[in-house]
Amino acid sequence: MASAIQVQNLNKTFGSKQVLFNMELDVPKGAMVALIGASGSGKSTLLRHLSGLASADRTNGGTIHALGQQIQGNGHLSHDVRRIRSDIGYIFQQFNLVGRLNVLQNVLLGCLGRMSRLRGTLGLFNAEEKERALHALERVGLLEHAYRRASTLSGGQQQRVAIARTLCQQAEIILADEPIASLDPESARNVMDALADINKKDGKTVIVTLHQVDYAVKYCKHAVALKNGKKHFDGPISGLTNHFLNDLYGSELGTNLLFSDHQEAKEELHEPMLKQVERKVA
Repeated sequence: MASAIQVQNLNKTFGSKQVLFNMELDVPKGAMVALIGASGSGKSTLLRHLSGLASADRTNGGTIHALGQQIQGNGHLSHDVRRIRSDIGYIFQQFNLVGRLNVLQNVLLGCLGRMSRLRGTLGLFNAEEKERALHALERVGLLEHAYRRASTLSGGQQQRVAIARTLCQQAEIILADEPIASLDPESARNVMDALADINKKDGKTVIVTLHQVDYAVKYCKHAVALKNGKKHFDGPISGLTNHFLNDLYGSELGTNLLFSDHQEAKEELHEPMLKQVERKVA
């Protein structure tokens, strides 16, 4: 199967501290992958490198390719990285919407990567782009809020606006950095449902960093786990056993297995994990 993302020997150092070590990653097109690990394991740093929002070390920094095109090599971004980024949607934990603009205007910003600089600067969106943005809002269940000021929406609604923005962008790869970390359980399910729907119906590649293991198990078939800046696991979600999670999270395990709906989680989790969860939430 063709690769959406390929990472070879990626290294990243901040000051004197190395945070990513010889990272290797190969994500097939159309996959929905959970990127998990304890706080400070390097998840967000890796995600930012995949999109070219951060540069690796200049010496032995490795290479990153997206959809067969090089994003960066040894800390140098490709000269056409802006064009490549148009195929990579990035969803931030804190939504990154423009609060004073209405919802539709925020979604239309997803078109900027495929527009001329002049048309983008002047905000000259054509009829096809506006129709695409409205359809994206319909996909995430927010069409009726198209002309509301973005800052008036709830956190979960704002995150779905951010997802609609990536749909309007027509991105082939969606990178979501802890998109449900600050949301209540119902809003978190709505956001994950939207991402899963895009993955299933549109065949888009989705990589989502998660602290909540139950959501990883429910929505993703594949997991990549980081520990202390190194890849600790790369395989099917069934590999997230009780023993493995204890090793991965250590003292953080209790907080990472908190459930918004314990009964629903019971139906989704594998038996080895269920026993651990029951002890933690009892």
